[in-house]
Amino acid sequence: MTSQITFYVSQIIGCKICGVNGKRLGSVMDIMVNTAQPIASNEDTIRPVIIGLKTKINGTVRYLSFDYIRIVNKNQRFSFVCDRTEDLTETSLENSLPLGKNILDRQIVDINGRKLVRVNDIRLVSIASGTYAIAVDIGTEGLLRRLGIANLVNNSLTLFNATLPTQFILWDDVEALDTTNFNIKLSQSSSKLQRLHPSDLADIIEEMGAHSRTKIFESLDEERAADVLEEMEPYAQAQIIESLSIGKAADLLEKMPADEVADLLDELEDDTVELLLNEMEKESSEEVRELLEYEDKEVGSLMTTDFLSFREGMTVDQTLNELRKQKPEADMIYSLFITDEEEKLVATVSLRDLVISLPTMTLAEIMNKQIIRVSDEDKIDTLAEIISKYDLLAIPVIDAENTLVGMVVIDDIVEDLMYKGKTKKGGRSWR
Repeated sequence: MTSQITFYVSQIIGCKICGVNGKRLGSVMDIMVNTAQPIASNEDTIRPVIIGLKTKINGTVRYLSFDYIRIVNKNQRFSFVCDRTEDLTETSLENSLPLGKNILDRQIVDINGRKLVRVNDIRLVSIASGTYAIAVDIGTEGLLRRLGIANLVNNSLTLFNATLPTQFILWDDVEALDTTNFNIKLSQSSSKLQRLHPSDLADIIEEMGAHSRTKIFESLDEERAADVLEEMEPYAQAQIIESLSIGKAADLLEKMPADEVADLLDELEDDTVELLLNEMEKESSEEVRELLEYEDKEVGSLMTTDFLSFREGMTVDQTLNELRKQKPEADMIYSLFITDEEEKLVATVSLRDLVISLPTMTLAEIMNKQIIRVSDEDKIDTLAEIISKYDLLAIPVIDAENTLVGMVVIDDIVEDLMYKGKTKKGGRSWR
């Protein structure tokens, strides 16, 4: 085959398949795509190769090898000529997938557009090297093509100098879902989904049905899964955790900030919460239990217990080296806290002052003892006024003994106002 033929799955379902003598052998039921070794022209380009046809010949379903089949196009009327009726090998059949059955009308992830879309048709191309799936059609034209009226509508629109809008997603930007019954994937989800920001991926997973949501989530590594889970709405977080085993869910929760875990556990039944806390490591579990003791309207329920605190005798150079070593999240360095030997809050240091000061200066020389702070039992409603009045990005939280127990960052306050408690934070505390 030397010429290029472009066609769609909808155009070949039901098409006749003939022998070299022109005698009809049967009809096409579906097209089989190889899932074991997708053809890649470079590292990022994956286009599944067509390896066979699912056919019905003399009332019997057969999977014919595409090696001996030619596609014929006569004015967009397609048929297939079979030079030799050879079935796919057992191995090839195990590593193949009926493309129409598993992709048409299914939800897929548009990696580039960062959203879920529905597949109306699949575009294929036949060239000298083989036949490949190259794009999915998510537009109106694809749907009308399925109904057999796309040409009629397009011809009518030409009277008004208009055409049907086309909407294609290249296969490189597609992540297929709901293929779990075949224990295969049409593309490398681990690489494609890793491209997305956790917030984008969280939005996509939330739009899925419960089954697909769980399957996609389980394909992520624990670190990635924890980041995505933090970005999800409470109802979706609860569904994900409930779908996992207690052991796996506990492992995942241990990788999240304690305050995030506490917010999530508020959505679960008490019995499930206790099972998860008992399964978690003791230190992580105790930290979460302490946060769960706060009432919903108290600052302690919103704060993170992960923060940066240092001793006033440390030099600027030592402090910066520690920051480089630990690589904390951005919101962790809104403000650095100075504590004494009893963990009492004594001062704060801004990142600006730290950066512009001489390396040999101590934190005691640049710290600010006029601290704006809140108590862990203060009402959350007071926070918005404080950050607005003093133009703060983070507020230290103390207990009744002036011990530093956490901090609240502006992101958390804004999100509490918007989403009633969903938070984003992380980091560690060092001595």
